[in-house]
Amino acid sequence: MTQVLSGFFIIWLIILVGYAVGKTGALGKNAQPVLSRVAFFVASPPLLFNTLSNSNVFVVLGPQLWIATLSAGIAAGLYLVSARFLLTRRSGSEKMIAALSASLINSANLGIPIAAYVLGDASYSAPVILFQLAIYTPIYVFILDTQTLKESQQGTSGTKVVRAGFWRSLWRIFATVLRNPLIIGSAAGLLFSITGWQLWEPLDESINLIAGAAIPTMLMAFGISLVGSRPLDKEQGRRRDTVLAATIKLLIHPVVAWLLAQFVFQLDAHAVLVATVLASLPTAQNVFVSASRYNTGLIVARDTVFVTTILAIPAMIIVAGLLA
Repeated sequence: MTQVLSGFFIIWLIILVGYAVGKTGALGKNAQPVLSRVAFFVASPPLLFNTLSNSNVFVVLGPQLWIATLSAGIAAGLYLVSARFLLTRRSGSEKMIAALSASLINSANLGIPIAAYVLGDASYSAPVILFQLAIYTPIYVFILDTQTLKESQQGTSGTKVVRAGFWRSLWRIFATVLRNPLIIGSAAGLLFSITGWQLWEPLDESINLIAGAAIPTMLMAFGISLVGSRPLDKEQGRRRDTVLAATIKLLIHPVVAWLLAQFVFQLDAHAVLVATVLASLPTAQNVFVSASRYNTGLIVARDTVFVTTILAIPAMIIVAGLLA
């Protein structure tokens, strides 16, 4: 338990450094997006490559991948069913964004640091990252593409337009997956793990140095993003949406993951802890990116990301205390 609390202390300290940087404006107004892009496009792919190339591929593609898949699907489904009765005046696309808010976790920016410093190995985050990028992202991109197209075409006919939108959605799915740097880094790492290949030593050392920047830049960017946030504004009329999504994300999602790990897959105690802690991670910022892209569900996406991000680490400390 001491090691777990020590890991959380390290993470919070770096987040506070980021908050101080954002509050003082030491790096300018564009510090958060720049640090986030450095972490995502530059440092995280080498980190995932290093992590996965030295991991057992059968562990990465094993029960944790299935737990991530099933628990996220159940969380999203529960939101959609609940919203059908409780939030009847929302569009289908807005409900989908909110369902993502309840089920899509911050597997990279916070997942990798939590896995490394709290769970003891950054590779524990890999199954969740692979699920979200290679499976979940294509599915929700397709759903949002087709749903927003359907909503824009309501009251008109036009099979050709819908058909063109269908093929456009398929192309976007493949393009999204194939161009994602985290997918590329993960796929390369898995390839090296399977084949046993080794990099030329100077190249390997260069990759290690770049990978070392991933976790601090992720956490500082997150700390900067907390400056000036004001969630749950009553006038915006989305409090119930946010509370429902955040409750499912922070309570139901981890409980489902625990039940699956403990009773369905019957994993050992540490693996159960891994599955439950990772399911307790906050909503991914990618949800807000998607909401912006499709211009729907912006308020609930933004507020759920903020609320779950603030409450997730205390929630994970409780989970770790109960299961560690």
